[in-house]
Amino acid sequence: MVSLASQAARRQPQESIDPILSLSARDMARVNELILAMAGSNVELIPEIARHLISSGGKRLRPMLTIASALAHGYDGDHHVKLAASVEFMHTATLLHDDVVDESDMRRGKRTARTIWGNQASVLVGDFLLGQAFKMMVEVGSLDALAILSAASAVIAEGEVWQLAAAKTMTTTEADYIAVIDAKTAALFSAATEVGPVIAGKGEAERQAMRGYGRSLGLAFQLVDDVLDYGGSAAALGKNTGDDFREGKITLPVIVSYERGDAEEKAFWQRAMEDGENDDAALAHAKELMQRHDALEETIARARSFGEDAYRAAASLPISPAREAMLGVVDFCIERLN
Repeated sequence: MVSLASQAARRQPQESIDPILSLSARDMARVNELILAMAGSNVELIPEIARHLISSGGKRLRPMLTIASALAHGYDGDHHVKLAASVEFMHTATLLHDDVVDESDMRRGKRTARTIWGNQASVLVGDFLLGQAFKMMVEVGSLDALAILSAASAVIAEGEVWQLAAAKTMTTTEADYIAVIDAKTAALFSAATEVGPVIAGKGEAERQAMRGYGRSLGLAFQLVDDVLDYGGSAAALGKNTGDDFREGKITLPVIVSYERGDAEEKAFWQRAMEDGENDDAALAHAKELMQRHDALEETIARARSFGEDAYRAAASLPISPAREAMLGVVDFCIERLN
């Protein structure tokens, strides 16, 4: 098996994502049509906000993974399209709710829905999309797939509440933070990939492998985002860099810097994250402390470790274009750091 590290040395991010884009292109066209149809409503504001989100870009990685996972397990039918659309609706609803909770102004280089239509409309349209997601799940007729995705929806909500409780408090530990992103981010990746073998009629071993692949990929993806917030570009991140710092989010680079800092540095982090002293000068100092204590490098190492776990899980699949596409997604997630 070719390792993640050796793959990353040869590839650029776009090269790694191309296989899954090609593999899923035909089915994703159907997913997009279904998304537009299911986002329709006689209430004019609902399709208006939905169109804003759909046109805002994003690679739609999660639904593509649902398609790839189904194809990797030999599925031959139409249910993966509805499940992929359900996954995307769940993700989009989470983004709408996230932006309200975080008071975010920009996402993927565009104004967030909450800044245009307000918080109330954003939350309610998010709820509508979740309802449509569950409607499509029911239409698929698989109780196991419904159980997986509905459980993920509850776990994601728990993660959001947990993150809200952990925000702006430097008592958050690394274990706390990994648990938060396991729920908030990794749960949907895991569910998106596990439903593939379910609708293909495969057993627990295949489900467990895809569950592990998605979870590890989701954790790696989030940790890379954490690094990009302090050392990347808005284009790579999909939102403004430095937003986590300004919103008082306790991410792994912050936790590592705080734990390795002296008393003066700890006091800085408390002022910045707990008391809101987070202007541009404070952000610059935060980056200096992260560099001093190798906090970004430590976070990258954790991301690569989870990436290796995801790579091993996907490598257990029979050789096929879908398997290669899923391996490429692992590389892509890590190579966004380049």
